[in-house]
Amino acid sequence: MKTALITGGLRGIGLGISKSLLAEGYTLALCGTREIHHVCRELDELKACCSCDQKVIYYRCDIGSRNDRQELVQKVRTDFRQLNLLVNNAGVTAKVRDDILTMTEENYDWLMKINLQGPFFLTQEVVRWMIEQKKTNSGFFASIVNISSISATAASLNRGEYCMSKAALSMTTQLWSLRLAEYGISVYEIRPGLIQSDMTLGVTEKYSKLIQDGFVPQHRWGLPEDVGRAVAMLARGDLAYSTGQVIMVDGGMMIPKL
Repeated sequence: MKTALITGGLRGIGLGISKSLLAEGYTLALCGTREIHHVCRELDELKACCSCDQKVIYYRCDIGSRNDRQELVQKVRTDFRQLNLLVNNAGVTAKVRDDILTMTEENYDWLMKINLQGPFFLTQEVVRWMIEQKKTNSGFFASIVNISSISATAASLNRGEYCMSKAALSMTTQLWSLRLAEYGISVYEIRPGLIQSDMTLGVTEKYSKLIQDGFVPQHRWGLPEDVGRAVAMLARGDLAYSTGQVIMVDGGMMIPKL
């Protein structure tokens, strides 16, 4: 049985990914910042979809904290004894939609620790373990998937720190894909567009109108399960010879057009 660690795996896009990977037969290690009693409904929903030999365990973890990351990996090692897939999904948007002329260093630092520093060093911690597993089992399959955003290339002046974090996360995908190629560990980036989730609640009305007016060629919001299906494809190894690549899940929004 393959095991996946999904950060932010019980809300929004992360929950869509969790459901898709359960359907692929994965057992799940999930983490988030909420207390366990605040995620019981989502956990019960996932566990209801499990087969008799699958399990889902939730860990409270702040990805921006070094101690939390190290403790998380140690607990997953103890509880699951193997890890085949890391999905770096957890992230936050800007605390305040603020012009880059007045963006504060405090808000910048807070966002970068979660959106960039956390995923990078969690990956570092995880791949050391994956390499150990690969060395003892030549048939061991492992991969990394980073969930970034169209904001990796589309600039928003009122949330510059978010855009910078996603652009940098995109580069980490390339760096890790090169570094891990010799071990047969593939690394991918999924770049969602407008996805209906708690992160987009505040701008739903604005973007629904834009979508209606043709802003997204496929004329609808993306759904968490759209991203989940893309992760499932990569988790199966369907693109095993495409490490370092970006998978767009944006309804055609970022296609250059005249």
